[in-house]
Amino acid sequence: MPLVLVLLCGAQFMVVLDVSVVNVGLPAIQHALAFEARHLAWVGNAYALAFGGLLLLGGRLADLCGNRRIFTAGLVLFTAASLAGGLADAPGWLIAARAGQGVGAAVLAPATLTILTSVFPEGARRTRAIAVWTAVSLAGGTAGNLIGGALIEYLSWRWILLINVPIGLACLAASRLIAPHPGQDGVRRLDVLGAALSTAGLAALACGLSGSPAVTLTGLALLGLFALVETRMAGAPLIPPHLVRRRPIWLGNVAMLLAGACLNPMWYFLTLSLQNVLGYGPLKTALAFLPHTLLTLLVGLRLTPWLMRHTDDRVLIVAGALIGAVGFWWQSRIAPGEDYLTAVLGPAVLISLGGGLLNTPLTVTVTSGIAPAEAGAASGLMNTAKQIGAALGLAALVALTTERYGEQGSPAPEELAAGYGQAFVLIAAVLAMVAVTAMALPPRRDAACVPLAEPADRQRAE
Repeated sequence: MPLVLVLLCGAQFMVVLDVSVVNVGLPAIQHALAFEARHLAWVGNAYALAFGGLLLLGGRLADLCGNRRIFTAGLVLFTAASLAGGLADAPGWLIAARAGQGVGAAVLAPATLTILTSVFPEGARRTRAIAVWTAVSLAGGTAGNLIGGALIEYLSWRWILLINVPIGLACLAASRLIAPHPGQDGVRRLDVLGAALSTAGLAALACGLSGSPAVTLTGLALLGLFALVETRMAGAPLIPPHLVRRRPIWLGNVAMLLAGACLNPMWYFLTLSLQNVLGYGPLKTALAFLPHTLLTLLVGLRLTPWLMRHTDDRVLIVAGALIGAVGFWWQSRIAPGEDYLTAVLGPAVLISLGGGLLNTPLTVTVTSGIAPAEAGAASGLMNTAKQIGAALGLAALVALTTERYGEQGSPAPEELAAGYGQAFVLIAAVLAMVAVTAMALPPRRDAACVPLAEPADRQRAE
């Protein structure tokens, strides 16, 4: 394997790892830093909001400013923020560090793929390189729980962040392997204002969901201003307005946002359920997640591609959402003293089957029929919808259920189970909304219609 590919995969592994590695450590972090229950979710949300909110802007930076320069900048920021988070001694410090990691990830993650496609020309070599990069991305997400559990069990929760420091330094030392690219003379076209408004608006909205109507209104106002900038003022908007006018794209991304609001926050509530209700330790919790990981990969990589050759995408999305909803309803029945088979494994089969069935056809739906020049924008929009859905979904679920699982004293496992169970019921309801939304999508033959015209052709036609 070329050394530059090892470098890019190492950086991508680190970014994806930090999406999931903190899940198992949440109870230990809460105890060590005296987090209130309603603020604990921000350990994950600060990362997700900064990552998702700046992902579109980060994707443009490598093109315009030079790939090695942006790769190095993102790596330095991510590594420094990881060190700050590992040394945190107060909740605010840790949340700020996680936001810093998210900013670094938003710059670093798109740069790894940009560099990969510039190093490997189109053809078999690029296909193999992208396959390795994708496999590492999947491994980073699935390995996060296991690595986090082992580090907390044998070292400390701090090492789930500090582990990034030696990896980041090693990647920095090897960054000279990347051939410098001068970038384009187009820094002025960066929509920095749009990125700032969208990220601030989403962060304010997520904060407001915790119980502050004034902050919620501020968030909505900032997002409204963002929409105005994108449609009227930005010379090169983060989201081309004509792109989201197509029904498969805007409706599919609504479904993607709702799915993200379900499938990502589940790890937060499932981690707390296993440790606070069933009494599992960090490592046992991490091992308990193995069926979710293996079944999702099996369904996503084997079963779903085969079904997509014989079944319309809408059918698979609807079926996956409904199967997942049943799994989350079952998961809501968790109670102290239950055995692993009925409390975890049974629901895991349905949740993993549902998630594996809906993700791939939904991704295909929102990226089909796109002109090559706008493929990056469509992909960025999809990833942003997923990350923002995860952050807003978690904030809303915590706000709606936190009273049930305790702000005062030390609630009994039965009380905690009731609160977590309520969150799982709400997740099931949102997945039902995904199914309803998917029913309104056009059939595959319409979703994968003739690509949109290139921008220059569209201007001539107008």
